[in-house]
Amino acid sequence: MKRLLISCLLIGIGGLAIAQQAGFKRTLLQTQDLSIPEKVVVQAVAEFEPGVAAGRHTHPGEEMGYVLEGQIEIKIDGQPPKMIQAGQTFFIPNGLVHDGVNASSGKLKVLATYVVEKGKPVATPVK
Repeated sequence: MKRLLISCLLIGIGGLAIAQQAGFKRTLLQTQDLSIPEKVVVQAVAEFEPGVAAGRHTHPGEEMGYVLEGQIEIKIDGQPPKMIQAGQTFFIPNGLVHDGVNASSGKLKVLATYVVEKGKPVATPVK
């Protein structure tokens, strides 16, 4: 139990590292152990003000996203940018450096699900 609590705290702290940028907020909804050893699933809602970016970062696992409202431009290093509209999904493979930018004139909301290594931050900023 103590180990699970520490893992949850580490994941929460990692998520907050990016979430503290002005105009960007990530709210953690749940963290659950998986049947896959040393993996957890984390679900969060990310909210961006117009024109705001999450900041370049990576995840120690996969990210799956569903755009609830607005439009996001996904920028993955070495790939052309992708525009994802409300009602559409996206997938970011393990370890790829990427960024998400609110490409709409209103608020952007994304439901994100991460399958990541237990005990590691859900996101790590990259310069």
